Amino acid sequence: MKVAAVQMVSTPDLGRNLEAAARLVGEAAAAGAGLVALPEYFCLIGLRDTDKLPFAEPEGDGAIQRFLADTARRHGVWLVGGTLPLRAPDGQRVYNRCCVYGPDGVEAAHYDKIHLFAFDNGRERYAEATTLAPGDTPVALQCGPLRVGLSVCYDLRFPELYRALMAPPCDLLCVPAAFTYTTGRAHWELLLRARAVENQCYVLAPAQGGQHESGRRTWGHSLVADPWGEVLAVRPEGEGVVLAEVSAQRLAEVRTQLPALAHRRL
Repeated sequence: MKVAAVQMVSTPDLGRNLEAAARLVGEAAAAGAGLVALPEYFCLIGLRDTDKLPFAEPEGDGAIQRFLADTARRHGVWLVGGTLPLRAPDGQRVYNRCCVYGPDGVEAAHYDKIHLFAFDNGRERYAEATTLAPGDTPVALQCGPLRVGLSVCYDLRFPELYRALMAPPCDLLCVPAAFTYTTGRAHWELLLRARAVENQCYVLAPAQGGQHESGRRTWGHSLVADPWGEVLAVRPEGEGVVLAEVSAQRLAEVRTQLPALAHRRL
């Protein structure tokens, strides 16, 4: 199956972001992708972190969820919907939710980001827990021929999550993200390739990539890595689509030549 990572530079305007996402998903589908993944916060990157709160949707309803369902159905693809703000029970924060829709437009699964990012180097400070509530459950699902494990951005730094997703093994791990420029330059590709190598599967990483209207700069470098850790395709910056083929033969070849998953003891 051909898969696609959509890279965006999302704005504070929901309508503009949905238009851009629709155009890019259409481009990916026209190129033959059967599974398309949007980046974290594809729908909105506001001027302030709290700007997402008024856009929070109830489970199963809302403009963003309807857009994802309609887009998946229109193009007949599996659509990993980046993330959107979904109301949390405390009424003060939101879940950073990744919803997956099948080619029929029906939600097949969703995952709430478990690990919440915090960073402070004396110049830049950021703490997601002020606006986000954490999820608590790893999620994997069958997308046509592919078993797909879900994760979001900062989850990438926690290999134990991906180990939990490998029972049974996934063919593809999906990591929609909005990595900061600082952390992305240091660790993004390194961590993605490590997750691919240690789990012997493909990694699909759609990202935010560029200078946002809020002044924030995201790292981009949306990519697809294969089970040997080879980067098959990458887009450094700016909106666009990254495409690659997920090969069952390549998965079997790597897992047969070096059966590390079968050698696990812990």
